Amino acid sequence: MVKDIKKIVLSYSGGLDTSIILKWLQETYQCEVVTFTADLGQGEELEPARKKAEMLGIKDIRIVDVREEFVRDFVFPMFRANTVYEGQYLLGSSIARPLIAKHLVRIAQEVGADAISHGATGKGNDQVRFELTVNALDPSIKVIAPWREWEILSRTQLIDYAERNQIPVPTDKRGEAPFSIDANLLHTSSEGRVLEDPAEIAPDYVYQRTVDPVDAPNLPETITIGFEKGDAVSLDGVRLSPAVLLMKLNELGGKHGVGRLDLVENRFLGMKSRGVYETPGGTILLAAHRGIESITLDRGAAHLKDEIMPHYAELIYNGFWYAPEREMLQALIDRSQTHVEGEVTVRLYKGSASIIARTSPTSLYSMDLVTFEEGSGNYDHHDAEGFIKLNGLRLKTLAARSRRLGV
Repeated sequence: MVKDIKKIVLSYSGGLDTSIILKWLQETYQCEVVTFTADLGQGEELEPARKKAEMLGIKDIRIVDVREEFVRDFVFPMFRANTVYEGQYLLGSSIARPLIAKHLVRIAQEVGADAISHGATGKGNDQVRFELTVNALDPSIKVIAPWREWEILSRTQLIDYAERNQIPVPTDKRGEAPFSIDANLLHTSSEGRVLEDPAEIAPDYVYQRTVDPVDAPNLPETITIGFEKGDAVSLDGVRLSPAVLLMKLNELGGKHGVGRLDLVENRFLGMKSRGVYETPGGTILLAAHRGIESITLDRGAAHLKDEIMPHYAELIYNGFWYAPEREMLQALIDRSQTHVEGEVTVRLYKGSASIIARTSPTSLYSMDLVTFEEGSGNYDHHDAEGFIKLNGLRLKTLAARSRRLGV
C-alpha cells in the first residue's frame, strides 16, 4: 500500500460501496479526496450522490453529464464494427469504463492529484479496464483499488463498517443483496446472488428496462432509422443527437421486450460469470446498422469486418480501448463506413427487431443484375461456366489424387 498520497480522485456513484470506499480512503491515506460521478444515463437522480459526498466532508465534488460523449465517441464507434463479445454481449459495461477512467485522469491532472481510486472488485473485469486506461493515458498516476487492499471480506463486514462510521445503509442493502446492477444509457447489467447459479432461471424482478416479450404489445410497431457514415442520425425522419436517439430507442425496445440476454461469459481473469443484460436500443441499432451495411458495403469489406470483429470486441471487453491495435482496427472500420448511409425500416414485435426494408443513395444493390426477369444484358449467364470451372479445378485435382491412391 502506497502511503505517500496527497490527493485522490474517486470514481463515486453515491452507493453504499463507494461511500464506504470514500470513508476508508480518508482514514487510510489521510488526504483530500475529490469525487467524480459520471452521468451516463443510468436513470438515477445524481444529486443524492452530491449530498452524500458533502455529508462525508468532500469539498470538491464533480458530477459531469457525459451522455452525449458516451454515445458519440464510444458507443457509436463500437457499433460501426457490429461489435458483440462471444457472439451475444453488446459490451454495455465494457465500453463505459474507458470513458469514466478518461475523466478520472483528466480531473486528477487538473487538481494535481497523484492517485485515482475505483470500486471494482478483485474478481471482475472492471478493475482491469479502469487501470489499463490509466496506464495508457497517464502512467504517473497511481491507482488505489480498495477491494484488493482492505480487510473487508463480506457484505456483513461492509455494512458493519458503514454503521460504525454513520454511513447510511439503504434498507434493501441490509443482509444479502439480491443482485448487483450496473446501468448506463446503453444497457443494464445484473449479476451475482440470485443469478450466480446458471441452472436457475432469472427471477422476473431482475429485469429493469424491458417487459417480458410474452407481455409485450400484441401489435408490431414499425420505425425507420437514418444513417450517415455508419452512425444513426435520425428516427422516423427526425434528426436527433446520439444520446437522445439511443434513449428513444431504449424506450421503444423496452416496450416491446427487445434486447434481453442471459449469458454465461468468459471473464478476462479466467473465470466464468453469469449475467443478465438488457440492451433494447443497442439491439435495435445493431440490427439496423447491419441492415444498411447489407446494401452499401462491398462483399470483401463486409466479410473482412466480420472476421476482425471478434478480436475488436475482445479488446474492448478486456480493457484495451486506448491500445494501438484497437485504434488501428478503428481506423479500418471507420474507413469502411464512408458510404454507409440511408434508411432502415425495423419492425419491433415480442422481443424481436426485424429488418423489413432498407434504402440508400449509395446502394450497391442492382435490381437489374439480380432480377429473375429479363435484365439489361449487363450480365451474361454463360460467364458463370468459366467461373465455376476455374474454382472447381483444385477440387477436381484433389479428387483425382484420392482415386489414384484409393482413399
